[in-house]
Amino acid sequence: MRATRSLPAALVLAAVALAACHKKPEVAPAPAPAPVDTSALRAQHVRDSLAAIDAAKRAAEAAEKARADSIRAAEEAQKTMRATLTEMIHFDFDQSTLRSDAQAILDAKVPILQANPDVTIRIAGNTDERGSTEYNLALGQRRAATAKRYLVDHGIADSRIETVSYGEERPIAQGHDEDAWSQNRRDEFTITGGANGTLKKPSM
Repeated sequence: MRATRSLPAALVLAAVALAACHKKPEVAPAPAPAPVDTSALRAQHVRDSLAAIDAAKRAAEAAEKARADSIRAAEEAQKTMRATLTEMIHFDFDQSTLRSDAQAILDAKVPILQANPDVTIRIAGNTDERGSTEYNLALGQRRAATAKRYLVDHGIADSRIETVSYGEERPIAQGHDEDAWSQNRRDEFTITGGANGTLKKPSM
């Protein structure tokens, strides 16, 4: 009887032992990942942003400088063309023929006048103080006419050029010697129309 009673107890113990053998082992939790240091990335991002801002600023400054240089160059070109159109020519004593330096000055006016067909000019002939008023008025007129004829012969329409003589009435030098007289023997050029806007540069 005792052997019979001990058999179920043994079976129970065996079952418990078998169950213990089949129980899954407990897995330890994975360790938490170490925190990533992003300070270097943030610093690089800040540096990249500052570099991009600096590059954009330099590009804007370069563009503004280029624009200012272009405007300044255009203004200088306008001044140069107007100065060329109004540059005086001079004559020898009692002469109305063109000197070589006067021809060079007139040659510089021609392409500007050709590029700007609406521009009109006035040529005023002047003399020094020697000679009578009547003689000097006539001499001044011949000097203005000589310059006009030169321009017309080089393709500028006659209708765009008017002439006038002031004789000895408008000296620009007040002395009474050859230095003053040589300055007063001149043709003056005035733009009378068509140049209120921007003058076109002659084509090369």
